[in-house]
Amino acid sequence: MKGKLILLRIVSVLLLLTSIVMIAGGGYLLSLSGSCYYLIAGIFLLISTIQLFRRKSSGAILFFIVYIATILWTIHESGSDYWGWVPRLSLLTVYGFLLALSLPALQRQPSNKLSFGLAGVFVVIFAVAFGMAFVPTHVFHSGEALPQQPLVKTPTPSQAEQPDSDWTYYGRDADASRFSPLSQITPDNVGQLKRAWTYRTGDLPAPGQVNKWAAENTPIKVGDAVYVCSARNNIIKLDAKTGKKIWEHNTGVKYESIPYTAACKGVTYYTSTQTPVGQACHTRLIVGTLDERLVAVDSETGQSCQGFGDHGQTNLLKGLGYTVPGFVAVTAPVPIINGTIVVNHEVLDGQRRWAPSGVIRGYDAETGQFKWAWDVNNPTDHKEPAAGKEYSRGTPNSWATMVGDNRLGLVYVPTGNSAADYYSKLRSANENKVSSSIVAIDVKTGDVRWVFQTVHKDVWDYDIGSQPTLFDFPGPNGSTIPAIIVPTKRGQTFVLNRETGKPLTPVEEKAAPAAVVKEDPRAPTQPWSVGMPRLGLPDLSERKMWGLTMFDQLACRIKFRQARYEGEFTPPSLDKPWIEYPGYNGGSDWGSVAYNPQNGVLIANWNNTPMYDQLITRKKADKLGLQSIDSPKYKPGGGGAEGNGAMADTPYAIQVSPFYLDSTQMLCNEPPYGMITAIDMHTRKVLWQHPLGSGEKNGPFGLPTHMPINVGTPNNGGPIITAGGLTFVAATTDNKIRAFDNRTGKEVWSDTLPAGGQATPMTYSAGGKQYLVIMAGGHHFMRTNVGDYVIAYALPDTH
Repeated sequence: MKGKLILLRIVSVLLLLTSIVMIAGGGYLLSLSGSCYYLIAGIFLLISTIQLFRRKSSGAILFFIVYIATILWTIHESGSDYWGWVPRLSLLTVYGFLLALSLPALQRQPSNKLSFGLAGVFVVIFAVAFGMAFVPTHVFHSGEALPQQPLVKTPTPSQAEQPDSDWTYYGRDADASRFSPLSQITPDNVGQLKRAWTYRTGDLPAPGQVNKWAAENTPIKVGDAVYVCSARNNIIKLDAKTGKKIWEHNTGVKYESIPYTAACKGVTYYTSTQTPVGQACHTRLIVGTLDERLVAVDSETGQSCQGFGDHGQTNLLKGLGYTVPGFVAVTAPVPIINGTIVVNHEVLDGQRRWAPSGVIRGYDAETGQFKWAWDVNNPTDHKEPAAGKEYSRGTPNSWATMVGDNRLGLVYVPTGNSAADYYSKLRSANENKVSSSIVAIDVKTGDVRWVFQTVHKDVWDYDIGSQPTLFDFPGPNGSTIPAIIVPTKRGQTFVLNRETGKPLTPVEEKAAPAAVVKEDPRAPTQPWSVGMPRLGLPDLSERKMWGLTMFDQLACRIKFRQARYEGEFTPPSLDKPWIEYPGYNGGSDWGSVAYNPQNGVLIANWNNTPMYDQLITRKKADKLGLQSIDSPKYKPGGGGAEGNGAMADTPYAIQVSPFYLDSTQMLCNEPPYGMITAIDMHTRKVLWQHPLGSGEKNGPFGLPTHMPINVGTPNNGGPIITAGGLTFVAATTDNKIRAFDNRTGKEVWSDTLPAGGQATPMTYSAGGKQYLVIMAGGHHFMRTNVGDYVIAYALPDTH
């Protein structure tokens, strides 16, 4: 009996502390117009605690009443949503178990049979709840069969023919479909996949260097070779069968030139029309570098193409004016359309209004010589600036992978914001017309053919990070319309006529909230793709706040109520934080989507990760040490992309962080945080959808759980589809690469990588064997461990 009395005292103390927190926090939440539950429940738990200290049975009865009331409240707020039950009942269930065991210590001394019986009930509740954590929630399957016909009856051939065995482009083909016609690996045999070879690039942070690494590379395969680009742009040729290095070209990019991320998403393969077969650089590899060079090497030898630019490289800093290493960089593979290399570059976010230009330029694929420029504020002047002049500063940059159409002679440029992402007053009318848009540019002249804008006057960093995909759309009377799929961070997917830029699926302009910062008015409406399923979840609400315990959820509810939130286009504010949702890493980012032209199915993985932002005064920015990267006062780690930014040359700086609790490092919104979705483009309806990623490598306080809890994690990197009926995707923070059956969405295979798989995989065949390849390089922003691995999988030999 003494032991049970001690246990009762312990439970009483725990309940006392809990009730105090709930009363204090619940009272404050109620003052913010939040839920009254915590205050009321806290008061009743306090009374329960007093009675338990007195060893009165009424204390236990009152606790169990609160527990049952909490269940009813949970049903009211969350229905049958599993993750909604976790914070509301997890801690109370533990308390209930302990209290049940201590019941014989009460004055009326309930029987041990009742005590153990009640304790057993709580054990069952806990066991069932724990088991449910491993069952995917938010699973949807339409019940409809996978389409068996292409979207159009007579699909046009790929713009550039290639053998089925190859993966010649970053997106596999010139359409960026990320679809391979290979079918050796199927849902029936994918479970037999084994690692066939592993290659390590050696491109890793040196001791003492801050980890900025995130290779993000998708290798290409042409003929008998695989070509890899390391995090700092070193180009490597591997044997496609064995993974053995044939040659390596070191581009000489220095650590100081790394912008926010050391990344090289891919190299571009080009066959010269002027250099004869058998001569050096008849076939060449071209890559844009982190230090703003355009490099060309012979695909056979790895030697520089001496006739390209200045002995194999072209200086991309020309015309950009004053800049410093790390401010501008090329991270995406450059497309080549009708012999013109089109180059874009990222400009580090959050630095200053008059940052280097986001100019788009065309260069001759044979010579590397300048051909034209599209400078947003000088749209009719396509020449390079004269000595002492520069392209207009601070214009919207494009950092995503572009795609082109050889037949139409167009390149499709996904744009971002003007510099100083969260303040738009100083932007020109020309900038406002083309930011966060798809811009179609004539590759002969640099003239703009059309613009389709996905966000008007963007101050949310909703820039387009995805590579668009080209496909054929059914037109009237059996005709075919050349079309383009435009995924966005908002989770809005736009389908456009790629000749005209006109929407092919319904788009509506909906009213948007007015500005809070009055001198910087917002657009009155914003475009919504109502004709396509949204890759996102409903707007946030207080009841969707989350945490592992009721304390976390209460804190997140308070944080939610302290902020301004009016939906997807909540305007920036100075007086209080605002919630940006789906956030700058929401929806579809640089991994883009995959499209199967054989049956018209689109597959996408996406994020559900809100941000917590606030404009701050210049005085506060100075106090925090926020300086632009080109300032003499700048210190590494002093703000920039994906975080606090100085936004120099404007009245305000910006504070940006994930919407989470600093104490637990857990997001405040309810899981899932990452999803994968299949859409039938015939009907434009979801076929299946479920969370993507487990909590094995993530958990509270940044610690791994080592448990395959299907929470759905944030992800970076895209999917690929094969004719064998599979979708392969890595991207998640659990370091896994997975295969899904396209018919059902069921996961049919996975493997744990030695580092984060934040890249898009690829597949090819060599010697009659199909290989699956993924770059496991990790990602500093995603907090996955860094690596330099290129890993190939294949089925075992049958002989």
